[in-house]
Amino acid sequence: MVKRMKKKRKERRITPKICKFCQDKLKEIDYKDMGKVRRYVSGRGKILPRFTTGTCLKHQRSLAKAIKRARFIGLLPYVVK
Repeated sequence: MVKRMKKKRKERRITPKICKFCQDKLKEIDYKDMGKVRRYVSGRGKILPRFTTGTCLKHQRSLAKAIKRARFIGLLPYVVK
């Protein structure tokens, strides 16, 4: 009879990320402020998720709106090739 050894799972500690917009006490995110908006878009032009960026739900929604508005006006590309 062959005994099988159990593999130990590596425990990961999840560090809570703090919302940058809550720290700065911003109420709204401006779509014309390309420095802040571009930071939350991936290299392919996709909106980064909350667990990656650390933004809260309220600011993630307004950030997504700001990115979509900037794309519509032409400040951000829809897709980066």
